[in-house]
Formats: sequence, structure tokens, C-alpha cells
Amino acid sequence: MSKAGVFLTAVALDLALGDPPSALHPTAWVGRALAAVERPARRLGPAGQLAFGAACAVLLPAGLWVGVRALLRTAWRRSALSAFALEAALLKSAFAVRSLLAEALAVRRLLVAGDVERARARVRSLVSRDTAALDERLLVSAAVESLAENVTDAFLAPWLAYLLFGVEGAVAYRAVNTLDSMWGYHGEYEYLGKAGARLDDGLNLIPARLGAAALAGACALWTGRGRRAWATSLQQHRRTESPNAGWTMAAMAGGLGVELEKPGHYRLGSPERRLEPDVIREAARIVATAGIVAAGAVALTAARWRRDAGEAA
Repeated sequence: MSKAGVFLTAVALDLALGDPPSALHPTAWVGRALAAVERPARRLGPAGQLAFGAACAVLLPAGLWVGVRALLRTAWRRSALSAFALEAALLKSAFAVRSLLAEALAVRRLLVAGDVERARARVRSLVSRDTAALDERLLVSAAVESLAENVTDAFLAPWLAYLLFGVEGAVAYRAVNTLDSMWGYHGEYEYLGKAGARLDDGLNLIPARLGAAALAGACALWTGRGRRAWATSLQQHRRTESPNAGWTMAAMAGGLGVELEKPGHYRLGSPERRLEPDVIREAARIVATAGIVAAGAVALTAARWRRDAGEAA
């Protein structure tokens, strides 16, 4: 059965059902495995933590790659239909569009209702910063930043990994991304997470730039500011510490005509309009449109490659 068919089925599963329960989610399994080894790993010195983190960054995705490939080969030998379903389910576990949009829109609803405290708690699950003192403007900014940055992490990068390397590539990418999200911070994780963070940066170099282009295209449709989105991305992406996050966040800021800010770290865009809750809905619409375009491009490319391979045979 076709790669495009598996991909479209996985996208349909995501849109219809969202994420599976954590007990059935491979990404949650990776997170629990990392949590189990974190405490003994942090007892090591800097050199030991660096080596341990590097080993995890290599062995974890490699082990998942081998395991998924073996599982799928076994499934295909038994039943094409069940193997197809397994491929789609595993691919779905590597990305999340519905939950990304839902979490951001939940923040908007809480802010519209005036429940700033609950909005702060909700935003805490989206961004790696202290949200206790954030006002409405900065909560909106954080939600919009999360939407834009996760165009890369949540769906575009795993889709490209699938296109190039199959389901095992997408699952391995998600393992690296999970490692970075858990250990890829300065301070207490400086050495333990360094290898995973650098690997995640490398894997996202191309997807982040493609994500900025996709957002600029979506902004051209919804706000008429596609060129401004792309220009802002080119001009301001270096303002963030991450070599990748600034591309999509700056594109979103330019496309919406707002200033996105992480206090003490960066400002992106320009404050041409207020950051109010409805900006989150506009950003979600832009991300959804970019996702539709990207999904169509992946499906068409997969179908084209299959056709070319058939003709060559």
C-alpha cells in the first residue's frame, strides 16, 4: 500500500482522534524511559553527563528505528491490512496537529473568560518559562510563539522524516525531539542535554526554514502580509538563542503585525497592533492552513515518488 495512503490515514487519525492516551503513546514511553534514567545520570560529573547524554541521543533513536523496522516487517509478513494500520498509527504518534491547535485555543478561551490564573497554568505546558507573573499580553505572545515554533517540531519535521526515511525515521525524530524537550536546557541540564539539543537543532535546520515559508504563504492568504512575514523571518530569526525557532516565530510576528516577546530574551516583529486573545485564533488559523499545504505537498511528493519508482521498474 502507498506511502501517501499511510500518511493521509495518519493525518485523518490525528484530526479525528487527537493524541492517544499516554499509556499507548510511544512518545510518552520515551519520556518515561528518560525520566527513569535521569536521576542516576545527574549524579555524574560534567564529563559523565555529557557522555551519557550523547549515548542517549544516539542509542535511543537508533534503537527505536531498528525496533520499528523489525515490528513492521513482521506485520507485513502476516497481513497487509494490519501492517498498514500499524504504520499509520505509529506515524500518527510522531506528530500532533489537533492537540497543538486545541491547546492554544484553550488559552484563548480562558483569557476571553477573564481567567488569567488558569491561562497561566495552561501556557506553562506550552512554553519553557515561568508564567506566574505573565499578564494577558505576554500570555497571548507565549501561545502564539508556541503555535509558530511547533510548526516545525509538532508536524513538519516528522512529516519530512517520514517522506525521506519512512515510519521509523519519523519515530526516531520524535525520540530526539522528546530528548531535547526534557533535557535540552541550560543550568542543571547543561551537560546532560547538550548532545540531544545539538542533534535536534541539526535535524530541524531545513524544516524550520520550510516552516517559515509555509507560514508566510498562509499569512499571504489570511492577513495579506506574506511578504512581511518572510522578510521579518529573514531579518530577525537570529534574535532567538535557538537556530531554528526564530524562523517560524518571526514569520508569524511579521504576518500578524504584532510583537512577540519573551521577557529578557527576545522581541520579534513590531507592535503594530495589540496582543489580545483573538490574535491566538488568527495564529491558529494560519498554522492550520500551513499544515494543510504541507500535508498536501508531502502526500503528492510521496505519490509522485511511488509513480516514478514504478515507471523505473
